[in-house]
Amino acid sequence: MLGSVNISVDTIMELIPHRYPFLLIDRIISTSEDAGLVALKNVSINEHFFVGHFPKKPIMPGVLIIEAMAQASAAFIILSGGVDAKNKMVYFMSIDEAHFRKPVIPGDALYIHVQKIKNRTKVWKMRGEARIDGTRVADAVFTAMMID
Repeated sequence: MLGSVNISVDTIMELIPHRYPFLLIDRIISTSEDAGLVALKNVSINEHFFVGHFPKKPIMPGVLIIEAMAQASAAFIILSGGVDAKNKMVYFMSIDEAHFRKPVIPGDALYIHVQKIKNRTKVWKMRGEARIDGTRVADAVFTAMMID
């Protein structure tokens, strides 16, 4: 399915096990082996985490931005595995070089860009960036393993 565009949330839920309220990607915009994957998270004031983070100045927690990048990376890894990856899980082994550059607030369209750095058999190293209006708001490097 690499090379696909506009992959719906229903298909995303076939790729990764996350569900509301912890499914943090709404749509996959594009995928390719070279360019990686671009996903979209529409950040709504109705997100459960805004109740307490923070009531008068809602900001998406940085760890959830990282989680959105991790979910996009997992979807890319499963899509890259083709038929052999069906019903497999992706577990994250490390998150490195995480940086938070600007706050993410209700109403933002958070575009998540992930790209493979390298992979060996089941272990993948990925780079992720979260952007709003083309401006990078967060980035990190992930190491993950696909298992049965």
